[in-house]
Amino acid sequence: MIYEFRTYDLKPGSQAEVEKRFGEAYETRKKFSELFAFWHTEIGSLNQIIHVWGYKDMEERHRIRSEAVKSGGWPPKISEFLVAQRSDIFMPAPFFTPASPGKIGPYFEMRTYTYQAGALPNVLENWEKALPGRSKFGKPCFVGHSELGGLNKWLHIWPYASIDERNATRDKARDAGIWPPSVLAAKEGRNVIPYVAQENKIVMPAKFSPIQ
Repeated sequence: MIYEFRTYDLKPGSQAEVEKRFGEAYETRKKFSELFAFWHTEIGSLNQIIHVWGYKDMEERHRIRSEAVKSGGWPPKISEFLVAQRSDIFMPAPFFTPASPGKIGPYFEMRTYTYQAGALPNVLENWEKALPGRSKFGKPCFVGHSELGGLNKWLHIWPYASIDERNATRDKARDAGIWPPSVLAAKEGRNVIPYVAQENKIVMPAKFSPIQ
């Protein structure tokens, strides 16, 4: 599976109308394939929406998108509100299965780390070792790396019931000495390649998002 993360920057004050129009158009679009998730930013880079679509491969992505456009009901009529658009293709880590639809939030922390070229094997190894321990305190809904778009990106998305729960959960994982993955890797004598940049934002789901 591949996951396309489409991030749109919006004109201030337009989010409610954009989500309304998107939700109406989605009634047609979901006949071809359903969203993985739809979020808007709450903390971090504001006035953004992120809609995520899962596909078997790039060929299926192209076919489904073409069929949806031919239907006449897609894309949603929101161009007047768009400031910028970005599309990135991510692949789930081989040891991780993305979340299924359901209520697991409603606060989602999206953390994106940028690594130097060639670091991915090291990142995969250390995360595969550390994630089982971290998941005892709360499981992510997505973990994976970029394939197209911004390269050398590592994305992990964590659901929480509240910001307070987020803070408490992270403290518990750190206090247990098993998180972040670099801590466990150092304890077990594995190499750690540091990231070169980090981005963090809190996002919340639209009413029509399969993941809530």
